[in-house]
Amino acid sequence: MDSSQFLGYTTFIYLAATVSYVALAIFRIEKLGLFATVLTIIGVLTNSIGIGLRWSESYQQGIGYVPLSNMYESLVFFAWSIAMVYLAIEHIYKTKYLGSYIVSFAFLTMAYASFSTEFSKDIKPLLPALQSNWLAAHVITCFIGYAAFTIAGGLAILYLVRSRGSAKKARQKPQTLGTTGMDLEQLDIIIYKMIMFGFLWLTAGIITGAVWANSAWGTYWSWDPKETWSLITWFIYALALHARYTRGWSGTRMAWIALLGLLSVVFTYYGVNFLLSGLHSYGGG
Repeated sequence: MDSSQFLGYTTFIYLAATVSYVALAIFRIEKLGLFATVLTIIGVLTNSIGIGLRWSESYQQGIGYVPLSNMYESLVFFAWSIAMVYLAIEHIYKTKYLGSYIVSFAFLTMAYASFSTEFSKDIKPLLPALQSNWLAAHVITCFIGYAAFTIAGGLAILYLVRSRGSAKKARQKPQTLGTTGMDLEQLDIIIYKMIMFGFLWLTAGIITGAVWANSAWGTYWSWDPKETWSLITWFIYALALHARYTRGWSGTRMAWIALLGLLSVVFTYYGVNFLLSGLHSYGGG
């Protein structure tokens, strides 16, 4: 069995987990929650085995690299990161009711990676610029950050729908979220913590990326479109955290910023690869 088969199974396992979490939210049968968690753990394991096998296959082909060097491989790791961060949230907050929202992102990411024809899934020799251990450090740190921002953005949509655009009203009279078992204040705290967690990883990703750029291109920063948009994304979340600390921003305003940040992450990751040319153009292949 090769990596493609394992990663294909991963897609359907994440789908089954998502359906199980949705069923939990509808029918409120606790055993469904346990079943969904087990499926998510199995999905993470098959996702991990798939990544490991692809790594091994690259060595068997005489190339030998960490499978984080193109769009397909980054999507596979992105899905793994989302599922891992979700399991941590489930463990920390002792709730399974957010799974229907968050695990669906892992499924959609794997489905896009598995079925899209926009990019190649073949293992190919790396460009000289990609032959650096700093690349793996850069991609891992960035995508753990992206996973946290994706979760924050997804929960922000939920928050905005439930609060109906009135943070003040929500604070004065907390509403219970029927499908999550959490009130708006708890949801706001998770969004904030996901932003803070993602910000730390994105900061590490930008630093490791600068080190990699210096080894690959002889300069730490060249205002390449990917670098510029990464910095824009970083400033959006920096301003969000600054506003939280100094102005006490929370609720609807933080949800809108989380959503804005998610749009910036999507463009930095996806839009720049396919719409703008630059030193990172290989990322769309």
